[in-house]
Amino acid sequence: MAKLSVNINKIATLRNSRGGNNPDLVKVALDCERFGAQGITVHPRPDERHIRYQDVFDLKASISTEFNIEGNCREQKFVDLVLANTPAQVTLVPDAEGQITSNHGWDTIKNQDYLKEMVSLFQDKGIRVSIFIDPVREMIEAAKTTGTDRIELYTESYAGLYPTDPVKAIAPYIQAAHIANKLGLGINAGHDLDLQNLKYFAQNIPNLLEVSIGHALISSALYMGLENTIQLYLKQLAD
Repeated sequence: MAKLSVNINKIATLRNSRGGNNPDLVKVALDCERFGAQGITVHPRPDERHIRYQDVFDLKASISTEFNIEGNCREQKFVDLVLANTPAQVTLVPDAEGQITSNHGWDTIKNQDYLKEMVSLFQDKGIRVSIFIDPVREMIEAAKTTGTDRIELYTESYAGLYPTDPVKAIAPYIQAAHIANKLGLGINAGHDLDLQNLKYFAQNIPNLLEVSIGHALISSALYMGLENTIQLYLKQLAD
């Protein structure tokens, strides 16, 4: 069964909108763990519009499940933050500054030498590395030669097409998973996965290790409660 890592960026966005510490980000993370989440994900950005750098230190000192820090390793402040906290996993995402949300994977061919350097830097500190990537054969093959431990498949295109043609939506991801499995790369996935499309994705992707879900999960929790929502997501992964 793939692990569920809950991205708590949206909790930080809500907190920041009024100042103070309500909701308490660390308490929410601990509650997510208590409700069954097997990991906590954060994606700090330079403007700290949601996750603040101090949040990362506070979470590292408090949570007991896997900690996954996502972000753009071209930002030295992000690199320093990850190295200072040594999470279980760092997910390298090619975000531009000011970007609302991630919208593409790395060009692992063009950025080969740079990614090799960054993968080695983090692995030398005992941090597992995952590279955010589109489901494209050439990009997966080039990701392998960077030395990365895992790839995270960017699933927006799957989520967008799923309501009208799930078979067509999943096809490139199945192919991508077979390539990754053959190369010995671990497979994570994330972006726009939700209670409607997660089960089908998980059932069709061989050796899926982890999904990172934030926006959809927190949105559902507004109606159904956080504990119930996490349990429903875990059920999609287990069935």
